[in-house]
Amino acid sequence: MKTFRYILGAIAVVCGFASCDDENYMRYDTAHSGIYFTGDTVRYSFGVTPIDIREHTIKVPVAIMGALSGSDRTFSYELVTADCVGEEGKQYVMGTPVVHADSTSGYIPITVLRDGLKGNYQDGYERYKLTLRLTAGDTFVPTLDSASQVRVVMFDNAVEQPEWYNAMGEKVWSLSTLGKWHPYKFIKMVEYFHALENTLPETYKKMVALYGENLEHIEYGDPYQYRTVFKKYIYLPMYEHFNDPANEQMILAEYPDFPFDFPYPF
Repeated sequence: MKTFRYILGAIAVVCGFASCDDENYMRYDTAHSGIYFTGDTVRYSFGVTPIDIREHTIKVPVAIMGALSGSDRTFSYELVTADCVGEEGKQYVMGTPVVHADSTSGYIPITVLRDGLKGNYQDGYERYKLTLRLTAGDTFVPTLDSASQVRVVMFDNAVEQPEWYNAMGEKVWSLSTLGKWHPYKFIKMVEYFHALENTLPETYKKMVALYGENLEHIEYGDPYQYRTVFKKYIYLPMYEHFNDPANEQMILAEYPDFPFDFPYPF
């Protein structure tokens, strides 16, 4: 009887593993592998990106369930047209979705076209939204819950005045140091700030920790801890850029209302 119980137990264990194998077979070894979106809403803004960068490709990530393939594979999706803002070819271009060879992940590429994005800092910026839904295709079928089969992508060209506040909680922008607020000034400020990563790498790391990667958090709008660095490596190049006659037409073509009032920093 004791031996018989061991045999029954062994059979039960084997059956248990067989059950798991059957489940995994249904989940992973079917001809059509499962596919689903990963992450949350995808957001992109050209924001403080240098103005000579005219397009950017967003990669909306997906993951698969199933066997790997030795070659690239595509998959199917649709745009939920009721939620589409903008026009393909003007504000964005949809690329070919791909799961690369020997990979469990892939993406849908969306190239955002800066020249087509509408709005400005005076009248407001157009915010664009695309909703993507995975659909069944020759290679993959959507899996997991319905939320994992839909993903929202949002993009714009907004450059907002940074969230710098004085002791009274009022947003500030130093006229004496920077002249009148204009988004192009902030774009150049962040550009020259990022250049410090190459010229003063250790100082740059400390400044990022203090002010944020894109200068989001400058207390009282005054970087007094590194004022000398700002004057020499950021404000002076800004002054020279804005006052170089060779740049005037380029600046006015992009920003006809640009105020050429940036003060000399020394």
